[in-house]
Amino acid sequence: MGFNCGIVGLPNVGKSTLFNALTATVAAQAANYPFCTIEPNMGRVAVPDPRLAVLAAIGKSARIVPTTLEVVDIAGLVRGASRGEGLGNQFLANIREVDAILHVLRCFEDDDIAHVEGSVDPIRDAETVETELMLVDLDSLERRLPALVKRARGADREAQAQVALIEPILAALQEGRPARSAIAPAQAVAARQLNLLTAKPVLYVCNVEEAHAATGNAHAARVAARAAAEGARSVIVSAAIEAEVSQLDAEERAEFLAGLGLQDSGLDRVIRAGHDLLGLITYFTVGPKETRAWTIPAGTRAPGAAGAIHGDFERGFIAAETIAYADYIAGKGESGAREAGRLRIEGRDYVVQDGDVLLFRFNV
Repeated sequence: MGFNCGIVGLPNVGKSTLFNALTATVAAQAANYPFCTIEPNMGRVAVPDPRLAVLAAIGKSARIVPTTLEVVDIAGLVRGASRGEGLGNQFLANIREVDAILHVLRCFEDDDIAHVEGSVDPIRDAETVETELMLVDLDSLERRLPALVKRARGADREAQAQVALIEPILAALQEGRPARSAIAPAQAVAARQLNLLTAKPVLYVCNVEEAHAATGNAHAARVAARAAAEGARSVIVSAAIEAEVSQLDAEERAEFLAGLGLQDSGLDRVIRAGHDLLGLITYFTVGPKETRAWTIPAGTRAPGAAGAIHGDFERGFIAAETIAYADYIAGKGESGAREAGRLRIEGRDYVVQDGDVLLFRFNV
């Protein structure tokens, strides 16, 4: 399944440095001038999950295959992008293609790195980007609504449903609130068809200087407060540190992070948060050849989870042998879990839970 997060923000906030560190490549050019990222850069990153190693050790698996998340580095946006300023049109086209937004905010002071607005203020920067996206959504809905209203008056049920969905979203945008603030959970699927930029979930990534990588700073604290008020989340990273960490092996990385007072890398936290932001869960398959993690949306039933492996598994689904992660560990594997009565046979209506160890029965 293709799930992706787009890294967005103003120029010179550390987006490309973060992307380079995430993918451990130099695919995105990091330079001290606006718009150095002309084309969106794409990469796949492994989602860190310590459960994999534990399962693989019990299952005596030859290899471990983590689940992955696609990350897209998108050209920097500036004020006026909704009117085509800077690389506005290209930015907006690229952001439409992602499932969720990792919004990088500059939370560090550095006289050697120019800020497109002339000073460091992450709240202002967040509002600049959000405003440009809201203006695009507002224009889109205002163009669409009159024709729908006309059809709705003619007793067109589909148009009536669309009007009922759009009107509160349009009102929110006119009040300066993003579309997601006016979309109820039950409307999520229908709202997705509107393809609104501000309906996408957002994770604020606070890029701080090295000295504040463990604790954050005043700028990051302001962002955290904003995120909490919105029901969103924020993560603290130092892109400069992460760029160094990405070049180290596992042992060196742990030692380097420990020296900075960090238990794990900021990028690990970003990846996990991005994974969670998309409403995804992970289930596992364990065998002598491999222990593998599979990503599915929360709420997926067993046949859909089987389809993540292969379409034939979903079409010919019969049942799923299911062991909760904790039960698999406690039983030291499938045999122990079975003997303890912790292996269950689940049918088509079973909703897969995060951490389930599954073996699918199917026939095609």
